Amino acid sequence: MKDGVYDFTPIYSEVKSLVQKADLAFINQETVMGGEKFGYSGYPTFNTPQSLAKILADTGFDIVNHANNHAMDMGEAGMLATLDLWDTIPGITVIGARKAGEEKQKIITKNNITLGFLSYAHSLNGFPLPRNNPDLVSLNRRAAMAEEIDALRPLCDFLIVSMHWGDEYRLVDPGPDQIRDARFLAEHNVDLVIGHHPHVLQRVETLPRPDGKETLCFYSLGNFVSNQRGKERILGAMMLVTFIKEDDELSISDSGLIPVVCHFDRYFSNTQVFPLYSYDEELIKKHQCMTIDSTLSIGFFNSVMNRLNTKVFTHDPFSEE
Repeated sequence: MKDGVYDFTPIYSEVKSLVQKADLAFINQETVMGGEKFGYSGYPTFNTPQSLAKILADTGFDIVNHANNHAMDMGEAGMLATLDLWDTIPGITVIGARKAGEEKQKIITKNNITLGFLSYAHSLNGFPLPRNNPDLVSLNRRAAMAEEIDALRPLCDFLIVSMHWGDEYRLVDPGPDQIRDARFLAEHNVDLVIGHHPHVLQRVETLPRPDGKETLCFYSLGNFVSNQRGKERILGAMMLVTFIKEDDELSISDSGLIPVVCHFDRYFSNTQVFPLYSYDEELIKKHQCMTIDSTLSIGFFNSVMNRLNTKVFTHDPFSEE
């Protein structure tokens, strides 16, 4: 806390330059930021101080997803307070949640390329959506998804769908429900699927589409910022993709993952996200997870990355430009 305000800046300091170098940066914000009146809380129902929102924007994130299983932890009022907060911060596009009457689809134009976004969550942990605004958070419902995706498809160069799906802690290989949903999205000519929720990394694959192109699917990016214990859960990744538009030719190239480690010292202090290429064994020795698993190592992280069926960036990918 700094001057009476929770300061999350140090958490992102080691990855900030990577985020800011991207033309657009996406983050799944798992917790609502309802404000102090709701009471700050952790698992199983989260409410994070509102100071986090500006820090995420200052770090360089442009697109914030709120369609996830914790979206209704503070009820309708908590989510609406979060959306009101984002309204005060310029340059942020929120997907997956909205106020009554707002569109689910969002279209962003960058470098003469139009990117269309939709987002869906597999559950809300049993919390209901309000009857007067059943579209407050987008849920994984096939009929509605098909209609929304098909309507957005002709309006953008690239169609991106965020999916909060799958079984928690299922490492590398996605579950059958995820695979079925990915094929469904490919059948509707989605270009890119951004997956999260399992809290561990899962593989990347391409799926054929009816239009002759391919859907690039990142099944799970794992954790980014989390104090979850377990060596599989402190390893996550930042997805990197390049969208190319040359005349009428559209393609995705140079896709891959920048692995990251969420470090926290003993007693869950000094939380900070590091690119794996700048993390080392000396930091590992200080990690809280070493108290429960002495096999934690850089070698373990690399062994997981080698199983993900995608390019892994072992240095700053923007340094080549």
